[in-house]
Amino acid sequence: MLTHRFTGTAAAASELPRSESLSSTEEQLQDDSLHDGKEKVDVESLEVTDEDVDDTVIKKDEDVAIEVISTQDDPTMPVFTFRTIFLGIGLSAFTSVLATIYTFKPQNASVSQLFCLIIAYVLGTGMHSLLPSRGLWRYLNPGPFNVKEHTAIVIMSSTASNVAVAMEVIAAIELFYDIKLNPALAIFQIFGSQMLGYGVAGILRTLLVYPTYAFYPSYISVVNLLQSLHFGGVLNHKKRRYFWIVFAAIFCWEWIPQYPFPLLTAFSIICLADNGRHKFVRNLFGAGSSNEGIGLFSFSTSWTLITQGQPLVWPLRTQVNSYIGIALGYIVLTTSYYNNVFGGRDILWMSQALFGQDGKSYNQSAILTPENTLDQSKFESVGLPRYTTTYAISQMCYNFSLGAAIVHVFLWHWPELRQAFGSMRFLRSEQEIDDPHYIEMKKYKEVPQWWYGLLFFVSLGVAIGCSYNKGSWLLPWWSVILFTFLSAIISIFIGFISATTGFNIQIKHIMRILSAFVHPGKPIAVMYVNLYGYSTAYQTLYMLQDLKLGQYTKIPPRLTFVAQMAGSIVGSIFNYTMMHTIVMNNRDALIDPVGTRVWSGWIIQSYNSASVAMGAFGKELFTVGKPYQLISFAFFIGLLFPLPFWIAYKLAKKDSLVARYAPFFNTPIIALYMGYLPYSVNGQWWSCLVIGLASQWWARTRRPKWFKKYNYLTSAALDGGSQVILFILSFAVFGASGNEVSFPTWWGNPATLGADRCMEPGTV
Repeated sequence: MLTHRFTGTAAAASELPRSESLSSTEEQLQDDSLHDGKEKVDVESLEVTDEDVDDTVIKKDEDVAIEVISTQDDPTMPVFTFRTIFLGIGLSAFTSVLATIYTFKPQNASVSQLFCLIIAYVLGTGMHSLLPSRGLWRYLNPGPFNVKEHTAIVIMSSTASNVAVAMEVIAAIELFYDIKLNPALAIFQIFGSQMLGYGVAGILRTLLVYPTYAFYPSYISVVNLLQSLHFGGVLNHKKRRYFWIVFAAIFCWEWIPQYPFPLLTAFSIICLADNGRHKFVRNLFGAGSSNEGIGLFSFSTSWTLITQGQPLVWPLRTQVNSYIGIALGYIVLTTSYYNNVFGGRDILWMSQALFGQDGKSYNQSAILTPENTLDQSKFESVGLPRYTTTYAISQMCYNFSLGAAIVHVFLWHWPELRQAFGSMRFLRSEQEIDDPHYIEMKKYKEVPQWWYGLLFFVSLGVAIGCSYNKGSWLLPWWSVILFTFLSAIISIFIGFISATTGFNIQIKHIMRILSAFVHPGKPIAVMYVNLYGYSTAYQTLYMLQDLKLGQYTKIPPRLTFVAQMAGSIVGSIFNYTMMHTIVMNNRDALIDPVGTRVWSGWIIQSYNSASVAMGAFGKELFTVGKPYQLISFAFFIGLLFPLPFWIAYKLAKKDSLVARYAPFFNTPIIALYMGYLPYSVNGQWWSCLVIGLASQWWARTRRPKWFKKYNYLTSAALDGGSQVILFILSFAVFGASGNEVSFPTWWGNPATLGADRCMEPGTV
């Protein structure tokens, strides 16, 4: 376990019994961040050495939160300083713009918290070094840039960088329906939909933030880096040096596969041997270009892609279940396509667009009235739309996963649910929970539950008001309420999966199916259900993660609340502004089913295809006896997935192999990854497998001391360095600035083949 050597009253205070420590603290609290008379624990001077890290193997997944992360805190440390406000708002604007750009890229990239963290650290320490600190300047530069300032900035900027579902929906109706919302209405839609999720998250803190089992694996590397950068001692000095070496190395490397040598993003011996001659080889083994193939035996050297699988931070259990799902996906997707399942053999192998009976893009405008409802007479002449087989299978697997998630949590985690919700305990702001990080937080005033309840209901009112546009409802008021509350309930189960495994279950497909039956013949309403049926749960997960980050780094809860609100306001404004600019300048590329290597509308197209298919043709496509009936009923089938493993566990002898390994199988993750591949590029998964086994199995069990000191720091350095160089490339050569600079074609950057030298995507 990680321990610290420090002196004086800090050590004595940490050894007080829990009740005594709380009592003395409460008498001294004067506000939420600064406490007069409170004895200071100078966490930035803690002497941490190599000997303080033991070589005990971490057994339980959640123990990394205790073994890797320090629980020490200095309650006198300032949080909301001039630096926090200035850098928080500035980086929120910057990261929201960058994340919006990535939404329209063929690569499934995102702005990670590590990227925000690195930029904030450079700027924060720079301000401390450059600004005077005497006289009145001390209010602008109150001392060394500290871990709590740093974390507050990260929460603000990362909150802003989480692209709102509302922004994607607004882009879809502008691209495919030519509906342009008033900018103020659009911004309030984005902000209101986010706040609904935040209200739900606050209510769920007892279950999904405070306990140790809710450890959020992806955030361990973030906190580990924050403490390494700000805490003192020999070990942290070594860790900082190690971090910057790895950061510099990946920064220098990542531009090579991303720009001059894209073949390295998906290196496949089979594709090289085939050299673009066979479609089957491209479909199964290709992975280098958007919507090319599912990447069997394809390896990537680009960390921008590899990090999507979180191989250094996800627990081994999560990763193994995901690889089982991918292995099944190779079989299911390929056999389904070549056996003409869902009638998709004559259209593209991979695409999220809709296709007509002739195999070409579906002309949705030809079957809609001026009010964007189904015109029955036009529909009879045009015919039903079709999905690609792989996209239909993917939707079915996502619905399997959600059904499995609900039953999985009930079966395997019933004691935790009962502890949180029994006797309405979740309504209390103060809880008795035996988690070392939570116990340290008891000295600060908690955010009352009624704050989150008020936020939820005010946001619900804003959402209802913003659903009315130019004399008509984009989504009826009663539907906003219905899907918001449904999403809030589902977020309990998917939140539990996320907190304990690091994996996020997708619910958008099941919400679209439900919306098709609630709003038949109304594709716009079906699309807008995403804001409340899907986005509420989605934003709940992000809010919960940031609340946990605040608990790990000991930021007063009320200041965490303020940071999240500020980041959301700034992000809403810049999300919309940048989205509108990109859509206006790249409309043709964003509408095209394949897109280009620089711009792709694959995310936005999925909203449009779902709204038309399910809004206009819900009954014709998804009811019993119709072409895609299995997608509708997959949720109910998925409810059965966890039962065999749970029953086997209950019936098996206590020490048998069945009893030992049955709990290992996480059917929601397996089911979702079966349908995870038919999107974007897929060259990273075999690299993830190798790296994941090396980290979470070999290093964790064979080199536990190195694992605790450097594993999560390595992930942070690789994420940070690759994100910085990708940002530079996006504006320098990838067209984010308006001018694309293509690298000359050569063997490693082919013009007439996919990036991995398989056949180009887009041919049947």
